[in-house]
Amino acid sequence: MAHRNRLLSVMSPQLYQKLKPHLTEIYLEQGTILHRPTNIIEYLYFPIDCLLSITITTESGNTAETGLVGNRDLLGINAFMGSAETTQTEYIVQISGQAIRADAPPLLAEFDTNKEMRDIVLRYTQALIAQISQTTACNRLHVLEQRLARWLLESSERIEKDELYLTQGFIADMLGVRRAGVTQSAQALQRQGLIQYRNGYVKIVDRSGLESAACECFRVVIDEYDRLLGVHDY
Repeated sequence: MAHRNRLLSVMSPQLYQKLKPHLTEIYLEQGTILHRPTNIIEYLYFPIDCLLSITITTESGNTAETGLVGNRDLLGINAFMGSAETTQTEYIVQISGQAIRADAPPLLAEFDTNKEMRDIVLRYTQALIAQISQTTACNRLHVLEQRLARWLLESSERIEKDELYLTQGFIADMLGVRRAGVTQSAQALQRQGLIQYRNGYVKIVDRSGLESAACECFRVVIDEYDRLLGVHDY
């Protein structure tokens, strides 16, 4: 069954038909907060062409991204882990677009009783853990220019577009660095002819070159998703 969200596309027609009455296509505006820490998770989101972030904000007010969610993902996986609330993370719309919103309780009930649903969710959880683990290593071991290239590729791949409408301040928050660092790294990538850049807009003009400029983390995460879910056609 083909679907614009790749995680939904790996479901059998029978499973999808069970879930369909609880799914609604909606449009999400950039900057919208979908979930705040300590709140109950009422909805799950399957992005189509929007980009969502899982973030953590410290007591000092600094924000960093811990997970990136696009059209091969599911936002709200915490709800399947035995608690319908989160204590740390916030969900925010990074790039506007369409998504499938799902009522959480029926999907959680299906997870409890349906082996196919449980297998898909658990394999996706393993893929998400791999992404988070690789990002942690990347932030510790690789220079900002490599990290920015990797992050732009991951964002573009998840919405299947080369143009990203994001401010340097937003990118800096997601990477957990200063704006000046993002500006310098973006200018370096632009000088190499890999991207076009101005504040609020990035266009990837040489994807293979940008992948060469990035660290290995982009390809490692893609390969792990392929291995676990077979939903990638990049």
